[in-house]
Amino acid sequence: MADPKGFLKVTERELPARRPIPVRIMDWKEVYEPGDSAVLRRQAGRCMDCGIPFCHKGCPLGNLIPEWNDLMWRGEGRSAIERLHATNNFPEFTGRLCPAPCESSCVLGINQPAVTIKQVEVSIIDDAFANGWVEPEPPARLTGKTVAVVGSGPAGLAAAQQLTRAGHTVAVYERDDRIGGLLRYGIPDFKMEKRHLESRLRQMQMEGTRFRAGVEIGTDLSWSDLRARYDAVVVATGATVPRDLPIPGRDLAGVHFAMEYLVESNKVVAGDQVANQIHAEGKHVIVIGGGDTGADCIGTAHRQGALSVTNLAIGKEPPASRPDHQPWPMTPTIFEMQSAHEEGGERTFLASTVEFLANDAGEVRALRVAETEYRDGTRVPKSGTEREIPADLVLIAMGFTGPERTALEHQLGTVFTGRGNVERTDDYQTTAPGVFVAGDAGRGQSLIVWAIAEGRAAAAAVDEYLMGGTNLPAPVRPRDVAIGLQSA
Repeated sequence: MADPKGFLKVTERELPARRPIPVRIMDWKEVYEPGDSAVLRRQAGRCMDCGIPFCHKGCPLGNLIPEWNDLMWRGEGRSAIERLHATNNFPEFTGRLCPAPCESSCVLGINQPAVTIKQVEVSIIDDAFANGWVEPEPPARLTGKTVAVVGSGPAGLAAAQQLTRAGHTVAVYERDDRIGGLLRYGIPDFKMEKRHLESRLRQMQMEGTRFRAGVEIGTDLSWSDLRARYDAVVVATGATVPRDLPIPGRDLAGVHFAMEYLVESNKVVAGDQVANQIHAEGKHVIVIGGGDTGADCIGTAHRQGALSVTNLAIGKEPPASRPDHQPWPMTPTIFEMQSAHEEGGERTFLASTVEFLANDAGEVRALRVAETEYRDGTRVPKSGTEREIPADLVLIAMGFTGPERTALEHQLGTVFTGRGNVERTDDYQTTAPGVFVAGDAGRGQSLIVWAIAEGRAAAAAVDEYLMGGTNLPAPVRPRDVAIGLQSA
């Protein structure tokens, strides 16, 4: 364990300061100042000898949190990254992007603020990269088996790295012009600079993973042809079909899905030229949806020089502290203030969008919204509460309904569930023999930590399918969704 009296001597959470708002909205760099090593060691030392570390269950990856907290406190960084990598291929991603369900499960959280697990995690991996401790791990021998992984988000990359290390020849296909999927074009740089992604991709290339960017499976190469070329296929395309808002005026100019906006912004930040870019400069921006994607849009709009930013959420404002019906160690639904929310704008809850209103040029000029009313278990606009909000740019960030299915259905005969996800067995195999699915494509929109966990587990299933057995770890099975703690 870490400092035996750490949780008694240090009772407060200490996190790195965020850069001043007037400074950070002028660039696209990450919002946090570098962490102080003394503070990080002090926080790691708060990890207590709790006997049963519930943080293990709170984390879908089963991260060995008490072990690397102890090693961090002792200053043994190289050993700490070895324990961290034992369960997590990409702690530089989760340490920046995961909402940390492990912290909600921390035993210390019963009567004190939880250990800053996420911050300790990211400091361990950042130190490891800085000191050259993250090295390629090529396989000792090749099996002669080939695997195609379609999609280069966290699930696809995790599956690819595990399978490459098992000795299989792995090719990752990505329809975008660069590898990374959601990590590349869905996440703004102020949350994760792309240098972290590039560092990990270099390691994977040196291990032997092959990347094929700019190839859309189903169009450039059919799914059936891909299956014929490889011994196994992993579908890791994500849940990319956005949830729409089919109300009057939806087709007006200036109303866009959030991902259209974020992808273009990320490409420009990467140095690309984007014709007719969706841009917020000098505009009244409204973001519909109160989740992470909505927050990403808010932060992007601030950096582009929006005149105003309004965030609309259809539901109630969550409580500021853990509600009674979500006791420890469950993950509570509480009010969250992300860095983008600090930077300005207005957040409105119980707001139902009724209509997009047009100007004479056929462009959006305002939204008609009403107060949300709960009626018979549904949320509906409350009559008589309508009002208008000026809008020049509207971004719909209401989540996703599942993967794109037409090509998979027609070319492989893949079956989908009633929720729109790819149907699969407990070994991640679809109804098409030799075709496996991992991440959001199989479980629906979820957390990055679940995507990595499923990528690792699917890799073990593929390895067993190809070799008759496997030594790869399988942290989760699809059925674990129903029986685990509320960590998703």
